Amino acid sequence: MKNNVKQLNRNYSYEEVYEKIQIYIHQEEDLQKFADAYSIAKEAYDGLVRLTGDDVSSHSLATCYILTGVYADIDMLCAALLHEVDLDIYEEEIQKKLGNDVVRLISGVEKISKLHFSTENDYLITYYKKIIVGMTEDVRVIIIKLASRLHNMRTLYVLSEERQKRKAKETLEIFAPIAHHLGIHKIKSELEDLSLRYLKPDVFYDIVERLNKTKVERDQAVNEMMMEVSQVLSEHHIRHEIKGRSKSIYSIYNKLNHGKKFNEIYDLLALRVFVDTEQECYLAIGIIHSKFKPFPKRFKDYVAMPKANMYQSLHTTVFGISGFLFEIQIRTYEMDEVAENGIAAHWSYKEKKDASSRNITEEKLQFFKSIIDLNADKMSDADFVSSVQEEILNDKSIYVFTPKGDVFELPRGATPIDFAYKIHTRVGETMIGAIVNDTIVPLDYELKDNDIVKINTNKTSKGPSKEWLNIAKCTQTKNKIRAFFTKNEREIYIERGKESLDKELRKRKIPFQDFFKEETVQGILKELKQENMEELYLHIGNGKYSPNFIINTAYKKENTEEVTLKKIVVKNNDNDIIVDGIDKVKVNIALCCNPLPGDDIVGYITKGNGISIHRSCCRNLEILENRSVPVHFNEVTKDRYHSVLFIDTNTKENKIVEMIKKVSGFDLNIDYFNTINRGDGFVYEMDLVVKDVAQLEKIQKELDKLDYVVRIERALR
Repeated sequence: MKNNVKQLNRNYSYEEVYEKIQIYIHQEEDLQKFADAYSIAKEAYDGLVRLTGDDVSSHSLATCYILTGVYADIDMLCAALLHEVDLDIYEEEIQKKLGNDVVRLISGVEKISKLHFSTENDYLITYYKKIIVGMTEDVRVIIIKLASRLHNMRTLYVLSEERQKRKAKETLEIFAPIAHHLGIHKIKSELEDLSLRYLKPDVFYDIVERLNKTKVERDQAVNEMMMEVSQVLSEHHIRHEIKGRSKSIYSIYNKLNHGKKFNEIYDLLALRVFVDTEQECYLAIGIIHSKFKPFPKRFKDYVAMPKANMYQSLHTTVFGISGFLFEIQIRTYEMDEVAENGIAAHWSYKEKKDASSRNITEEKLQFFKSIIDLNADKMSDADFVSSVQEEILNDKSIYVFTPKGDVFELPRGATPIDFAYKIHTRVGETMIGAIVNDTIVPLDYELKDNDIVKINTNKTSKGPSKEWLNIAKCTQTKNKIRAFFTKNEREIYIERGKESLDKELRKRKIPFQDFFKEETVQGILKELKQENMEELYLHIGNGKYSPNFIINTAYKKENTEEVTLKKIVVKNNDNDIIVDGIDKVKVNIALCCNPLPGDDIVGYITKGNGISIHRSCCRNLEILENRSVPVHFNEVTKDRYHSVLFIDTNTKENKIVEMIKKVSGFDLNIDYFNTINRGDGFVYEMDLVVKDVAQLEKIQKELDKLDYVVRIERALR
């Protein structure tokens, strides 16, 4: 097997790569830029050797060569050439000779390369999120990474069998799907085939053997069918080109794995027809159907309804010569560029025709817009990845129409609420009902492919119902609904804060014109570090500051109200932290000691920011004024709390992944992980989000079982 794999790998010289670049990059300054990048690379990689025995520069040149196949721009090619350099040493030189964009791209690839992927535990969620977010900062980063990963897969034979399988699984589950949704078919297909070769070599070679046995017969049938189709198109004066198309080994494996028999995989015999215009795509398929009977329910129109990754083509399966079934794809040359090489190729292709191409492309990149929108929403790692996987990184989409014929892509299970918010947030907020296929439906109706949906709205509507959160399918829809209520609550707090301050000014007989002088207002905002009066009203309305505190701040008077709190007998309290004898007071967890339920705690009365909760052993209590009040955690708590552990080890090996696996069985989140090198071993700083002290102690005991762990301390700053 190793020898077969080696055949996929070959070294490319600088001259070969440079010649390939010249095919589509013609500016002398760009070509000189690549030459300058190569000069830096030669120096940086001098003497460095890969496990294959080749120079490190061979990997960078191969990565560049792969990228020329998707028409990568000059900055991408320079970054690919330098993506393994040490930026700490070469950043200044790269920035000076090649520009900021190249540095940023190299840094982005480096960031992804440092991630420790795992497909075996829950913390894939965190890593997956980082990959996606890193990608959306500049899509070119992930394209470079995909090309680099492809070359690494071609040289995977040098690794141990265990590492081969781990890398192959990682590639199949993380990188190949991203390549698919970027529309880079040629990279995606090879990544999948190579992954299958290492994960299931017996299955892989069994399929190869079956294909070889039928190759002569299939080739003959394809050639005869190509002649028949070409003849009928020529008779109708449609200029065209036809190629035979081979099915990828992984796609055949997928169909066999889903219960298909080898002789039932209809598109083993396949043709691809290229024409000049979109109109000719439809003319060609009509002519082909008039000559060859179409197989039922196998026609798909991705021209009128492109996939999210911009893929466009007409697909049909027909009864061809000698009774064979043929899958035929019909597309324009431009559609083929996008289908094979992805969005980077689309930019390059369109630039030859019109200067507005990048704007056109940007409008079509719904995939990336969706990712960016999700990242902008405040959600947990699990919610983020769930929404990416369910709503974006899947093929289970439906296409739903407006009465005017506009088409929208939604995940299966979507409701009219999701559709309304997909059209526009305002449509969702003013929605009062929905009509699907001329029939009134409830809001929890599950939309289906090709439904025609009309959303009824009312401008005087008070907005969505909180019940909609249980009905909507899309995470984005839910976040927009939540944002509506958050915004409304904000406006209520601002209004409440303004009324409270005005009332207190009248009560204390302070003239409005005196209090709201420019210098007085600016003094308050500066003192409390607020941007404007709206923010100040918000904090008065939500209870962070009292009106008296604001007035006393303006006139530099001692604020006694914040120190002397009114005593109330508390009968029922569902708060996590109970301040003895005091109800409805703002409390804050002190970051210096991060108390947890189960700790002995003390409350410290702050000036203007409620009560700060500390552990009773916190050193900061010694230097704070004597303004403490008795506090304790409720018997039943609802929230989760941060706690920081310092884990001292006696090994120089990085044990992050092993530690994460060790605690992955606990119901917790890891918010932050830092590694400190002390020379004789690493110290790890781990910020956990946990339920209580009991859970933290179990985690400490579990980590303490690792033989390289010397000491575990809970942070107390």
